[in-house]
Amino acid sequence: MISVFGSRVGKEEMENVRSCMESQWMGFGKRVDEFEKKFSAYFSIPHFAMVDSGSNALYMACVLLDLPKGSEIILPSFTWVACAQSIIMAGHKPVFCDVDSVTFNATASLIEEKITKKTGAVMVVHYAGKPVDMRPVMKLGFPVIEDAAHAVDSTYYGQSCGSISELGIYSFDAVKNLTAGEGGGITAKNEELIRRAKILRYCGIGISGFDSASLNASGRWWEYNIREHFIKMLPTNLTASIAIAQLDKLKELQRYRQEIWRNYTNEFQGLSWLTCPPDAANHEKHSYFTYAIKTKNRDQLARYLYEKGIYTTLRYHPLHLNKLYGVSPSLPNCEKLNEEALNIPLHPNLSEEDVQYIVDCIKSFSA
Repeated sequence: MISVFGSRVGKEEMENVRSCMESQWMGFGKRVDEFEKKFSAYFSIPHFAMVDSGSNALYMACVLLDLPKGSEIILPSFTWVACAQSIIMAGHKPVFCDVDSVTFNATASLIEEKITKKTGAVMVVHYAGKPVDMRPVMKLGFPVIEDAAHAVDSTYYGQSCGSISELGIYSFDAVKNLTAGEGGGITAKNEELIRRAKILRYCGIGISGFDSASLNASGRWWEYNIREHFIKMLPTNLTASIAIAQLDKLKELQRYRQEIWRNYTNEFQGLSWLTCPPDAANHEKHSYFTYAIKTKNRDQLARYLYEKGIYTTLRYHPLHLNKLYGVSPSLPNCEKLNEEALNIPLHPNLSEEDVQYIVDCIKSFSA
């Protein structure tokens, strides 16, 4: 079965992990520091901290905003469940907005429709790596959390997605453009927020006993200075080691993703029954995380491809349709995407033969 998402790891990642294990220091350590510095330099992001997952980075971002409890945070319904869960776990209320039917992204006008007196912040998602039009969103006057889980290599007017607004997050899970197996990151314009994030991720402890010993060997370095209540979100040397190797080859991985994307678009643009996703505008750079087509025969196509050994999926089932979040007003674009959108395989572990087979199967489908 050809997988819909995936990554490519090789000898470089294995060698980094091997050396990490041989050092007998697999938990949080110097490799994390190394990755943070390299990531910051690569994407020109001055304030960045690695954590254990993108989902936890979202929760931390909601906490770092320091909003009054019960504040409303507006977010697109067409997104991963962790976006809404992080808001709730931070003591706030998710308010779902619709998305643009072409880009699958929230827009300033769609967000504005959901603003109330209780609105405290906005969360946007750069779907598939296509940047949200951030300038109008930021003009709404609320702090913005950028979910750049799909957009680690995307830019908007030359600035890395995730670093444009007050806070941004990244995901380095097993299928992302830059994988660590699992992991995440958080960035902020205000350096103090990242300093706080680095304290929070270690259960709110100001400095570890090991580091404290080197700074104050005469004192009781094992007595923790606990500054805040928080859960553990520490990344590990193992995950950071994988991420370092991935960062070193990111340009190559991204080039191949773009090649697959353009191949699909060239092959499918003549199919009257299928709509291709938009590429980057002139002021943007796309990360090409996933290729989401639209067709009125989505379910039939998905089954047809599955029977041909090609796995597809829908990312994402609109959150406002989930009963856990109560009854929400209709969001017509999200609901239409729920019936027509389909993610087809796009990742660097696909062979050229795989890509051609996918193209041939889709073109042979009788809509």
